[in-house]
Amino acid sequence: MKTTLYSVLLVATLGALTSCSRTQAPPPPATPEVATVTVTKQPILLTTELPGRTSPFRIAEIRPQVNGLIQKRLFTEGSDVKEGQPLYQIDPAPFEAALANSKAALGRAEANLPAVQVRVNRYQQALADKAVSQQDYDDASAALKQAQADIDYYKAMVDTARINLGYALVVSPISGRIGKSAVTDGAIVTAYQPLALTSIQQLDPIYVDVPQSTTELLRLQRRLEEGRLTGGGTNYSKVQLILADGSQYPLEGTLQFRDVSVDPTTASVILRMVFPNPNGVLLPGMFVRTVVKEGVNQQAILVPQQAVTRDPKGNPLALVVNAENKVEQRKLELDRAIGDQWLITSGLSPGDHVIVEGMQKVRPGAAAKAVPFVAGPKQGEKPASALQPASNTN
Repeated sequence: MKTTLYSVLLVATLGALTSCSRTQAPPPPATPEVATVTVTKQPILLTTELPGRTSPFRIAEIRPQVNGLIQKRLFTEGSDVKEGQPLYQIDPAPFEAALANSKAALGRAEANLPAVQVRVNRYQQALADKAVSQQDYDDASAALKQAQADIDYYKAMVDTARINLGYALVVSPISGRIGKSAVTDGAIVTAYQPLALTSIQQLDPIYVDVPQSTTELLRLQRRLEEGRLTGGGTNYSKVQLILADGSQYPLEGTLQFRDVSVDPTTASVILRMVFPNPNGVLLPGMFVRTVVKEGVNQQAILVPQQAVTRDPKGNPLALVVNAENKVEQRKLELDRAIGDQWLITSGLSPGDHVIVEGMQKVRPGAAAKAVPFVAGPKQGEKPASALQPASNTN
C-alpha cells in the first residue's frame, strides 16, 4: 500500500516538473562582443624597396700609348693608387733617341734660316736697282718660307718625341683601387692594344643601379597627378641601402637620375643612386636592396592585416560594426602591406569600426557589440621600411 502511494506521488511530481519546463521560455542569446579598431586618416611616407647592384663611380682601363718593353711594374696589385701615380715603366731609350734626333733637326733648320733671310733682304734691295731679276727674288723668298716651314715642322717633331717619351711612363688617370696586372716585367706591349694592362676603379663614392618596372613608374606618376601623394622635396632624393646579409648600410645615398629609355627586354628603367663609401664596404657587383622614397600620402588609412579576409575569388573583405551595432561586409582595395598593416585604397571611411577579433562569432547583418582592440606585445618585430611618419622627413 505504501509502495503504491510513493509511486503515485513520484509520478505526480515528475509531471509537475515537466509541465513547468514546457511553460518557461529560454533566455535570449547574448550579443557577441567583437574587438574593433576605429579607422582614421594619417600622413605616412611611402617607400619602395627595389633590388640593385653596385658599380664603380669611375673605371679606367690602362693601356699603353706607345710600343715598347715593360721594364718594371711600379704598383702593388689590389692597392689604392692616386691620380698621376706611376704604374709601368716602358723602356724609354728609343724615345729619348727620337727626341734627340728631332732636336738636332730643329737646330739645323734654325741655323739655316739667317742666311736665307739675309739673301732675301739683299735681293730685295738689288731688285729696286734692277741688279737681279724678279725670278731670283721670288726664288729667294720661297726658300725663306720653306726654311720657316721646316722650323715649324721640326718643332712639332720635337713635341711629338717629347710626348712619346712621357708616354713611356704609364701613370694612373684617376684615383681608386687597382686590380691585378695582366703583364709582367719584360713583356712587349703595343700602343692602344685590346688587352688592358690593368684597371682602376673609383669606389668612393659608388653607384647603385636599380631597375624599376614601367608599371610601378606609371602607377607612381598617376598617384602624384591624382594628389594621393605629395613629393618633390630634396628630402625625397635620399635613399637607404640594405646589404645582402640584411643589415642596413649606415650612410644615406642620393637618387641621381632616372634613365630616359626603357629596356625592352625587362620593361624597366634604371634608377642610378650615389652612395658614399669611405670604408670600402661596398664593392662593385654586390647585390643590394634600396629603399626609395615615393612621397607622402596625407590621408592614408591603415588597418591590421588580421582584419582583412578574402572571398573564394581572392577579393579582400572586412567586417564593420555600423552605428546600429549591426555587422556590415565591405569590399576593399589594397595598396600594399606596411609592417603588419594593410594600406587601404577604398572601402573604408574615417570613423568605421573594423572588426579585428571575433569575426567567427558574427555574420553580415547580425548584431554585435564593439569593444576596442588591444594589440598584444610584438617581440622581435623590425620596423617596416615603408612606414615612416611624415614629420620625420626633414
